[in-house]
Amino acid sequence: MEGHQQLKSTSSKAAPRNCEMTTQTKRIVAIAVLVTAGSLVWADPTFAQCVMCRASLAGNSSFARNLNIGVLVLLVPPVSVFCAIFFLAFRRRK
Repeated sequence: MEGHQQLKSTSSKAAPRNCEMTTQTKRIVAIAVLVTAGSLVWADPTFAQCVMCRASLAGNSSFARNLNIGVLVLLVPPVSVFCAIFFLAFRRRK
């Protein structure tokens, strides 16, 4: 009977760690969502260009829009690689 209680107490100690991990993961996801929402709300300043690019594109708004989209497309691969490395490092920390 004591062996059963010891096994039961060991499993109950593991449960809070799992709950803590999911709480921490939820917190990270919530922060990521807030940062993403904040960057979307204030997206107009994030599409700023250097002065020379802005002056050359001032007359052609559709080309300026396409240039901004191109810059964002070129930003996706490095950010994806960084996030993947960070995720793996975070997951394998010990």
